[in-house]
Amino acid sequence: MPELTEDATFRNEDWYGEELVDRHFVGCEFFDVDLTEAVSRGAVFTGCTFGNVLFNASRHVDSVFTRCVFRRCNFFEAEFTGCKLIGSTFVECDLRPMVVDGGDWSFVALPGADLRGVRLTGVRMREADLTRANLTGATVTGVDLSGAQLLNVRLGGADLRGSDLTALDPTVVERAGAIVDAEQAIVIAQVLGFRIG
Repeated sequence: MPELTEDATFRNEDWYGEELVDRHFVGCEFFDVDLTEAVSRGAVFTGCTFGNVLFNASRHVDSVFTRCVFRRCNFFEAEFTGCKLIGSTFVECDLRPMVVDGGDWSFVALPGADLRGVRLTGVRMREADLTRANLTGATVTGVDLSGAQLLNVRLGGADLRGSDLTALDPTVVERAGAIVDAEQAIVIAQVLGFRIG
């Protein structure tokens, strides 16, 4: 059974290189905690709050962060593989250069996030809020963005191949140099009112 911790507050703690395996945190608060180079495997965080937490170079595999709030956290070179972050919110976080491979980030709130150059591959981001997010030069391949909020998102030079762009209105985004595949080009043309002959 996972080790359960509920409603605890962790403040000014050094968890550098910590291994969080099969731990379950519910309603916990983490303030000024150093998780640099920490590794989580199968860890679960439910309804937790992270403030000024360092996730630098941390690795997360098959871990769950549902309905969590990340405020002013640093994710420099953090990697998430097969993780679920459903319904979590990021506020004033440093997210570059983060790597996300697979997993489910549906309903995640990233409005105005600086995501330049990040790598998002094979992840589900249904109904994610990416309003005004900056994805310039990012790799966003094989991502399910159905129902996502993409108003004023910046996609210049981004690789979008294989992603679901049905929610994208190309007239309200920055898109110069963005790379799409032939199938996506047809979807975008249809959104713009073109009939494909």
